[in-house]
Amino acid sequence: MVRLPRRITYVAALLFLLIGAALSRAGAQSAAPVLSIEGLGKGTESLSGPWQFHLGDNPAWAFPETGDDERNVGWEQISGDKTWGAQGHPSYTGYAWYRKHVHLSPAPGAAPDFAMLIRRIDDSYEIYWNGTLIGKNGSLPPHPFFYFSQPAQTFGLGPVRDGVLAIRVWKAPLNSFDSDKLGGLYFAPVVGSPAAITAMKAQFDYAWLRSRQYGFGLLSLYSLVMILSLLAWLRDRHKRMLLWMAVFSFAPVAAQILTGMRLPWSYDLALGLLQPVLSLQDIGLWFLLLYLLKLDDKPLLSYATRLLAIISIISASLDGALTLLDWTNPLIVVWVQLADAALTAVFTVAEAYPLLLVALALRKRLDSSRWLVAIAAFFAEMISVVRIAVQQGSRYTHWTLADKIGAPLFTINGNVFNAQIIANTLLLLAIIYAAYHSMRDSTRRQSELEQEFQSARELQQVLIPETLPSLPGFAMTSAYRPAQEVGGDFFQIIPLEGEFKGSTLILLGDVSGKGLRAAMAVSLIVGAVRTLARFSPHPAEILSELNLRLCGRLQGGFATCLAMRVGTDGHCVMASAGHPSPFLNKQELKLPGALPLGIVLSATYEETGIDLREGDHFALYTDGLLEARSASGEIFSFDRLDALFRTHPDAARATDAAVSFGQDDDITVLTLTRLASGEQSSTRLSAPHFV
Repeated sequence: MVRLPRRITYVAALLFLLIGAALSRAGAQSAAPVLSIEGLGKGTESLSGPWQFHLGDNPAWAFPETGDDERNVGWEQISGDKTWGAQGHPSYTGYAWYRKHVHLSPAPGAAPDFAMLIRRIDDSYEIYWNGTLIGKNGSLPPHPFFYFSQPAQTFGLGPVRDGVLAIRVWKAPLNSFDSDKLGGLYFAPVVGSPAAITAMKAQFDYAWLRSRQYGFGLLSLYSLVMILSLLAWLRDRHKRMLLWMAVFSFAPVAAQILTGMRLPWSYDLALGLLQPVLSLQDIGLWFLLLYLLKLDDKPLLSYATRLLAIISIISASLDGALTLLDWTNPLIVVWVQLADAALTAVFTVAEAYPLLLVALALRKRLDSSRWLVAIAAFFAEMISVVRIAVQQGSRYTHWTLADKIGAPLFTINGNVFNAQIIANTLLLLAIIYAAYHSMRDSTRRQSELEQEFQSARELQQVLIPETLPSLPGFAMTSAYRPAQEVGGDFFQIIPLEGEFKGSTLILLGDVSGKGLRAAMAVSLIVGAVRTLARFSPHPAEILSELNLRLCGRLQGGFATCLAMRVGTDGHCVMASAGHPSPFLNKQELKLPGALPLGIVLSATYEETGIDLREGDHFALYTDGLLEARSASGEIFSFDRLDALFRTHPDAARATDAAVSFGQDDDITVLTLTRLASGEQSSTRLSAPHFV
């Protein structure tokens, strides 16, 4: 071994020390480079390039004299135009710091103050200049608050020149659908004159609005469909398809208000409400398909749809409620994230339900408009289901299918179109097309129904007496008030000949049902009664013969009837076929019970006789008077009926009392008042005139 002279050894050691010190100083300088921007006037400059970055939190890092020099370890350099998740820190949540030494020199004559624009930082942050807090967005733990979506933020820096710009960032724990590439800066901050920064913000806001033109237009159509469907359903509550169309159209509107309009909603509130809103959209689509595909006639399927809707809305609401918990607590955040994943899986699987509905409808013969809705709904829902499903836990699986599904297919005037947007557009157009066909069919059916009512009105006009014959010894009043344009009540007053000449046959009854069918049944009854009255003036025989003629001809319906023969001497003979008993003065008469007409061929009827004295008030009525129902659902009842007839009302006043209470069915009332000897008999008829 060759030994070097001791003097040479000392010189070499000294050289190594000098070189090490130089490298150390160079390393320190490279660890904290100064970004110098000279002559900054009315324009802007990006604070691009490397930033010093440190995980964790230390308030002292805001000051220039601490942080990124050689005395502190753990600092590294990352770019300011990418998230930290994309630069070596995937899935990191919590605190982190950005620092940059900046030297700003204004141009001659330029304003001395500067401003800064930050486009996006996940999630909440504070900005320091040389250790002084100059701005913040949201709030940090222990009470974190940050926005779901917001425009670029601007901050006034004042007359800054040379110092350290530090940004303290807090990233919330990740949701089940979050990527591992989140956290911190997305774009490098920009500095410049206040006017230039304001102009840049306006430019970004305009570009954002311009890129949302198509989406806002689609949203307007959804809003229109929602309003029209809701108004149409309120007019006819039986058309439930319109209700579910309104619910389905409401969900995109609500979702856009919560997350797509940059309103100052907190992240927790917006995401918490978004989950049940999206579930409502799914449920609205399920029931819409149920009615459009004519599957609502299957009780088991309807029950399954309701049950699945309950499961979906509960799981989505619970998942939304998880956002209100304290995710900063490390003791519960893992359990909350697991619950989030489990609940999301429940309503994500439920979103595939349209597959079953479309499969069950394949055997049905449907028009083209209904199939277009089914096909469009199938594709729109399946795209959404697949995207959401593969997005769950993507930070572990690293699947990129969700990104590919959401990737732009083309752009028009700054508006991005992807598979989901196109599918949603086709679905809306299909719904509008189906609604047009439904309205056209509804108009045709309405025209047919109006023609049926017109025929029934003409028929009823013939059947309702225009005048009442005089009944010697009695003051007679009658009132008829149908609940619809054409009702099923009927009454006839027929003067008798032969053995009972001078007597009068009175029939009052009610046919089940409404419309032309009821009117035809009434015409059959009236024609038969007028024939039978010529040969058999006995009420029980007339009811028996009517029953024989009506059995098997009312298509499952029936008719109640009260037949009564009144003599000039006040003697009355009556028989009832299941009709409400009449009132004599203040008391209800007790008549033998019997089946209504048209039910059993062998039904028999008994006669009851009474004598009316001077001043007696006799009242006959149909069950529409008794069953009048108020807006709150309260029925007119026997108590009110008793109180009404104690006042000896005429037919018109009795009918008006029930109508004022709340008419629910046809009402017919007929009253007879026995007059004293020598008093002039009278009749008064109150009935609508069908035009």
